[in-house]
Amino acid sequence: MSISSDKTELFARMPVRRAVIKQIIPAIASQMIMLIYNLADTYFVGMLNDPNQTAAITVVGSTAILLTAISNLFGIGGASMIAASLGRNEPHKARQTAGIAFWCGIGSALFFAVLFAVLARPILMLCGATADTYVYTWEYAQWLLIWGAPFTIISTLLANLIRSEGNASAASFGISFGCILNIILDPFFVLPQFLGLGAGGAGMATAISNLVSALFFLGYLTVRRHDTILSLSPLHLKHIGEHIRPVLAVGFPSAIQYVLTMVANSALMKTVSAYPTEALAAVGIVKKLDQVPLFFSIGVASGLLPLLAFNHAAGNHERRSHAFRFGVTISVSFSLLCLLCYELFAPFLTGLFMDDPVTVGYAADFLRIAVIAMPMVAVCYPMIIQFQAMRQVKEALIASLIRKGMLDFPLLFLMNAILPLYGCVMVQPIVDFIALVVVIVFYRRIQKQQRASAQIS
Repeated sequence: MSISSDKTELFARMPVRRAVIKQIIPAIASQMIMLIYNLADTYFVGMLNDPNQTAAITVVGSTAILLTAISNLFGIGGASMIAASLGRNEPHKARQTAGIAFWCGIGSALFFAVLFAVLARPILMLCGATADTYVYTWEYAQWLLIWGAPFTIISTLLANLIRSEGNASAASFGISFGCILNIILDPFFVLPQFLGLGAGGAGMATAISNLVSALFFLGYLTVRRHDTILSLSPLHLKHIGEHIRPVLAVGFPSAIQYVLTMVANSALMKTVSAYPTEALAAVGIVKKLDQVPLFFSIGVASGLLPLLAFNHAAGNHERRSHAFRFGVTISVSFSLLCLLCYELFAPFLTGLFMDDPVTVGYAADFLRIAVIAMPMVAVCYPMIIQFQAMRQVKEALIASLIRKGMLDFPLLFLMNAILPLYGCVMVQPIVDFIALVVVIVFYRRIQKQQRASAQIS
């Protein structure tokens, strides 16, 4: 059996629910471990009981979303096109796409690191750093966004490409390995009884762990080069004119969503920075906790992407639709469980991050508001991924713009004026409700068009 035909077993012939579970469980696991490692920075820095350092982690975290945007531009776009090429039985195009996505990702990563190094101060101040927090913000940012940026982008990009041919377990292991290493390193770099580097130490631990993760993926592809579709040869760049436009078109909605998330979060941090530092630190804690259902939904969507793209390209829309519905059911169920737990145990959960009553009081109130959005995100995010898998670029882009960017800014100013501080946290649930309505309307229209085309043919 050829490599390409062997890769289609999971996507084309395995029972749908089994195929979905096999794809999404490793993706969810890696996202959950990635979440824990994101929480680890906030947790261990929070143990210092210094709101300025916790606020610094929050400010840089909003900027670090740009790294995910770059990796998704080529990772999501490349993965979708690789899976679609396999669905059309064109393995040579899958190999070419993998090489192009990888080298474009490396180039973009290096460009980002250099650009941020030049513009670090104005960017960080714009994102909410203050005179009290800037020193800590820079110490954390230089490791996360300059020295560690290429490794972060490469590891996430390669995980998406490896997942695109059905090797979700390998992708999950590589990401999880780096995240676990980061969790182990954090206390040694951060806490005063060890190296005592504070926020800067957290950034250093993250950079090292992402380097190890990137090296794992490169080693994996080298060892498995004879039984993988993926090829990272720079010689594939001669086909860049043929493949880069569809890769960018499919990946752009995901990238722009993360860019706008960064801008929206930065605007939120800048607005909240006008209030007590404890409120800004509280927003950072809430942003970590509400990532639990968000990362779960991202894991579901990431696992579904190649399955959806393959079956769409192969013309098997019934299997694609079945896989999507099953995946979203899992995503929504988990988000509802999180909503219940967060509403009931908000003070306890936020108190795990900092022993400061004022910060915990703010955080508990903010969390109960923010988590209302999660069941809606559990549908919106996989739906946008499905639009990308189906190459419905316009729908994916519009939905991404609505969910992050188009409505956030006017609503932020309006809600802050109506209900100072607390109104800022209400923006996301409002935006996600509107986005949910839009994606459902888009999806029903696409289904109607597909049924009409099937009847004509």
